[in-house]
Amino acid sequence: MTTSTAYDELGDAYATVRREDPRLAAFIHAGLGDARSVLNVGAGTGNYEPTDRYVVAVEPSATMRSQRPAGAAPAIRAYADALPFDDGAFDAVLSIFSDHHWPDRGAGLRELARVAARRVVVLTFEPSFLASSWLCDYLPGLRAMLPPWGTAEVAAALGGGDVLVEPVPLPYDCADEFVHTFWRRPEALLAPQAADGISLFRRLPPDDLASGLARLRADVDSGAWAAANQDLVGLDQHDLGVRLVVANLT
Repeated sequence: MTTSTAYDELGDAYATVRREDPRLAAFIHAGLGDARSVLNVGAGTGNYEPTDRYVVAVEPSATMRSQRPAGAAPAIRAYADALPFDDGAFDAVLSIFSDHHWPDRGAGLRELARVAARRVVVLTFEPSFLASSWLCDYLPGLRAMLPPWGTAEVAAALGGGDVLVEPVPLPYDCADEFVHTFWRRPEALLAPQAADGISLFRRLPPDDLASGLARLRADVDSGAWAAANQDLVGLDQHDLGVRLVVANLT
C-alpha cells in the first residue's frame, strides 16, 4: 500500500481544467447498468460520479479531496490496493483514468473485483494510440512515461471471463481536457492553464515541455500543423485509444 500520492503535488489546479463531459458520462453510466451502490476508486474531484445512486468515493490525495464540490459523495482516504471494504460490498466499482497511476496496478484491479458484487467499470486507455499521435512528436518524452499495460492486461487482472472492452470516441470539443482530448485542438493545448490538469505534462522536465509547446505554437501559427494533420481537421470525433472496460462478475 502506498503512503503518498503524486496528486498531492500535481492536482492543485485540477478542477480548473478538468470537468465532466456529458458524452463520456453517458458511456460510463451505461457501463454501470442498474447498479444501485457504487464505489469510485481514485475518485479525484468527483467528475462522472452518478447522482442517482448511492456512491462512496476513495481518494488518497488530500489535494484532490479538497476540490470536490459541495454535495459530492463522501470521500475517504484509502488506496486501490488495500480497499477497506468487505468482499462484494458494492454493486459496482468504478475507476476513471486512475489505474495507470497506481504503484501496484494489478493489486488495485484485483481489489476492485473483490469488493464488487456484480461488475467493475474502468475507463482507461491503450497507450499505443497516444504514443503514435502527433502530440508525442512534439513531446517525445511522453512516450517513456506511458503505462506498459493496455486493456488486455486490465481485463486479465479483473479476472478475465465476461469482460467487455468498448471504444470511447472523443468529441473534438470535449469539455474534459485530459491529454487525449486535444487531438483536433492544438491551439487549446497552448492555453496558459491547459497543462494544469495533465499529469504527464507536469512530470516532464520544464525545459522539454516549454520547447515542445513552442514548436507546436510555431506550427499552429504557420499552418504546418493543419497541413500535417488534414485527416483530423474535419472529424467530429476520433478514437485515440480510450476504452471502457466492463467486467461482469455474476
